[in-house]
Amino acid sequence: MDEGFGLVLRWITKAIEFGGIGIIAIGAVAATVTYLGQFFGGSRTDAFIQYRSSLGRAILLGLEFLVAADIINTVAIEPSLESIAVLGGIVLIRTFLSFSLEIEIEGRWPWDRAKSEGAPGPAASIPDARS
Repeated sequence: MDEGFGLVLRWITKAIEFGGIGIIAIGAVAATVTYLGQFFGGSRTDAFIQYRSSLGRAILLGLEFLVAADIINTVAIEPSLESIAVLGGIVLIRTFLSFSLEIEIEGRWPWDRAKSEGAPGPAASIPDARS
């Protein structure tokens, strides 16, 4: 690989990692400030539920950025069998964390979303031939 191209990819990877960390940090601060405002000005139970949800969403978004940076680093910069195995482990762990956080935030399994929202399933979008 061209040395200049590798340097650019490293900088891009670092920028994406920095963005992911920034999203988590800024999201945590914003969620905390919002929580404190709600806690001292209203319902404490609702404030705590909203705080956990906001904090979880910030972590999920930050994790997505960090996974993207790891993928770029492994595939484009250091494509070795060992680095791909490490990437697989990192992606598995982060996917499990994302899945767990999503369940905590939503309070249901991801595939139960349509049932709990009362949304029609895929069959409901098929027009009736008798019409």
